[in-house]
Amino acid sequence: MNRTVTRAGQPLPEGEDYDVTVIGAGVVGTAIARELARHRVRTALVEASDDIGNGTSKANTAILHTGFDAVPGSLEARLVREGQRRLSAYAAGAGIPVERVGALLVAWDQDQLDALPGLLAKAGSNGYHAARLLDARRLAELEPHLGPGALGALEIPDESVICPWTTPLAFATQAVLAGVHLHLDCRVTAIEPSTGPGPGTHLLTTTRGPLRTRALINAAGLHADEIDRLLGHDAFTVTPRRGQLIVYDKLARDLVRHILLPVPTAAGKGVLVAPTVFGNVLLGPTAEELDDKAATESTEDGIALLRAKGRRILPRLIEEEVTAVYAGLRAATGHEDYRIKGYPELRYVAVGGIRSTGLTASMAIAAHVTGLLARTGLDLGAPAELPPVTMPPLGEAAERPYLDAGLIAADPAYGTVVCHCERVTEGEIRDALDSVLPPRSVEGLARRTRAGNGRCQGFYCGARLRALTGGTRT
Repeated sequence: MNRTVTRAGQPLPEGEDYDVTVIGAGVVGTAIARELARHRVRTALVEASDDIGNGTSKANTAILHTGFDAVPGSLEARLVREGQRRLSAYAAGAGIPVERVGALLVAWDQDQLDALPGLLAKAGSNGYHAARLLDARRLAELEPHLGPGALGALEIPDESVICPWTTPLAFATQAVLAGVHLHLDCRVTAIEPSTGPGPGTHLLTTTRGPLRTRALINAAGLHADEIDRLLGHDAFTVTPRRGQLIVYDKLARDLVRHILLPVPTAAGKGVLVAPTVFGNVLLGPTAEELDDKAATESTEDGIALLRAKGRRILPRLIEEEVTAVYAGLRAATGHEDYRIKGYPELRYVAVGGIRSTGLTASMAIAAHVTGLLARTGLDLGAPAELPPVTMPPLGEAAERPYLDAGLIAADPAYGTVVCHCERVTEGEIRDALDSVLPPRSVEGLARRTRAGNGRCQGFYCGARLRALTGGTRT
């Protein structure tokens, strides 16, 4: 095991004092840890679960947003716009799957049609000028399988879909390679803030033992409000908003060419239909305000609602085979903007209210938070280059290993298919298990390779996957 990665059963190293500790290893926390790895500060990344990207980050609609519909002038608008540029460039270099499919904001009644010019103007206010209005005839040409009654649309040609699993894995891998200490299964249960006239050291009590740090960044997602209160603040409250989704089989992929968006409401962006980089089609999400931050189950009512919405948007989709259903929780705060705030007297930065756009904005959030941290008086030093990373080719648009004759000739394991639904080979699974951040479960392996995520949901390959992972839990 890499010496900079520790897990359950291992106490935290004694006497380890850090310059900065990041709480939460979702896509935002891993992006922050990666950004800090560029500087000469001793950094820890602590995560309550047994893997990175194991919360909200693993269960979203995986859209790389342009930020066309953000609140103009908001912090979210600026960071989404900047984050889209940063992540697009980073993904191209690191091999993270991205497909620029474009989006269509579809109007189904006169009120929605009348709202489109305002949304076009809003896009312009956000610095996005490629949007354009489409009439019903042009819309039908672009999406011939749309349900009847669509009156027009706003086209956003630069919206893309991205791999939601590979992104935080790339960030975390690069951070660990650069020396960041990743502590998994490490829940923070108490914080004794630094005291005295000047910045001191925070003492964190965790389920793995004590940890001392000069500066603290709270990127705990759904639990960011709880961490904030441990520091004596009450700036925001996170209300989990459940989004249920249906994943349709790859045979449905030809039914849709763009991300199909509804006209947004105050409750969110509504139910969409979108292709994925894995070749499937997503329908969802719902938007359910809950009290339980662990309520990630799907419900009969939720699935029925999605099917009813989907039947109007893309009627033929509802007749296609369903591969999976899942639900994720978004960190809603009842506020229209991100809740990112620095507390220089504590050398503490709170990163709260990062909603569905957090994946897109992650790298820009990391740069912004690092800037706030520098203003607390912590000397970060000049940034340095990070060791490059190349992620496994999970997207359908890339040449997958099972199709690479040269690779198979050099190593027959890449020609030995284990998961036939997703065409994942023994070589890919071996590489994941030997990687800097190996999976500790079949679920974690699925996020690194796609194995078990296909039509049979592991019915055929599950036993083999468990054997290859040493019987690790699901």
